[in-house]
Amino acid sequence: MSHFQGAWGGEPEVFADAEEQRVLFATLDSFRQYGRVAHHNTTHRRRQDFYSLPSDEWRLLAAPPINFLLTLEQVDDAIDANADIAVQILKTALESFGLENEPPDHTFNWHGCASSADLDKARSTLRQFYRDWSAEGASERQASYGPVLHDFAVAFATVPNRADIKILVPGAGLGRLVFELCLQGYRVEGNEVSYHQLLASSWVLNETARAEQYDLFPFAFDFSNIISRAHQLKRVSIPDVHPATTLAHTLETTPNSTSDRMNMVAADFSELYSNPTRKELFDAVATVFFLDTAPNVIQYIRAVHNCLKPGGIWANHGPLLWHWADPTPAKDDDSRNHHHSHKREDQRPISTQGRVELSVDEVLMLIGKMGFQVESQEIRQEGCGYIQNPGSMIQHLYQTSHWVARKM
Repeated sequence: MSHFQGAWGGEPEVFADAEEQRVLFATLDSFRQYGRVAHHNTTHRRRQDFYSLPSDEWRLLAAPPINFLLTLEQVDDAIDANADIAVQILKTALESFGLENEPPDHTFNWHGCASSADLDKARSTLRQFYRDWSAEGASERQASYGPVLHDFAVAFATVPNRADIKILVPGAGLGRLVFELCLQGYRVEGNEVSYHQLLASSWVLNETARAEQYDLFPFAFDFSNIISRAHQLKRVSIPDVHPATTLAHTLETTPNSTSDRMNMVAADFSELYSNPTRKELFDAVATVFFLDTAPNVIQYIRAVHNCLKPGGIWANHGPLLWHWADPTPAKDDDSRNHHHSHKREDQRPISTQGRVELSVDEVLMLIGKMGFQVESQEIRQEGCGYIQNPGSMIQHLYQTSHWVARKM
């Protein structure tokens, strides 16, 4: 279990399990290699292709006003800025797990472990900071998190002390929804299975020193469907707020005491929260852009039912882009704008057999048959993006399913 403040717990268990160790080491290595691989795949190859053009053509493109070679230099600078964040995440993770940057022996040699899928995940994780921890991502956060925040504000309007309300956020990602709920006074537990997300969220929540400390270029890799290079080279600053200071000020606590109000748990959702040790612990569950990560949504519903108290609230918001629908999913790259950067096809096996993809109507009928009463439901028509470049010529927007159910 990893907490908002202090060292992560559970490290010995990670190293005692060969598969857990492999996944962790691959994640660490993907952040280590981020800069080198990004330079090679993004600008080095484009320079090679550029100089393969007829000389009169590449000279035309290299000269003003296009200055294509200057663009590649600017993209290299953007990659360096992003790589600095990757290095900071890696540094924090190595300290948390007691690992050396240069492994002394093969037992804990995590260098060279990352696959191409791991490297893609590191890239998309950094890009996700735009959505969750930049001022520019506020509109996406409001569109995604706003409905659920409102649901809980209504459901617990008469509760004298929100600290008495404990909320679970499965698929917590980079921790922003967990942070926002804690900011509103609730006790919150985030759950995440992806080490990329866990390491990055731990860094931004615990290790950043001030607001707007780091520059991020979330769209530096986007060479297609751009109107202007200014859109591709857009710079944002992260985090938009300093988490520890903001929480301490809002909750009138010291930063060290916020761990009592907010924690993150590293585990597979359906395995952990179906366990009798998690029975009836939470007053509410928030699933935002999460439900469709289930190979078998029945297991998710059972887990929510198990961990909710009788009469507890389940608020859901998101699309149904079933992540396991394609037996050979395409890798998560920026051009496809998949709404989760932690696609599960290359991660630890989830304890389920078979898979099924349901419609919104069928999901609602199913939860009604599994111990819940649906109190409200809607399809939000205004459209909700996910890490969407506002300057892109192509805009992916979801019409999202938003509903609230109560455990009977």
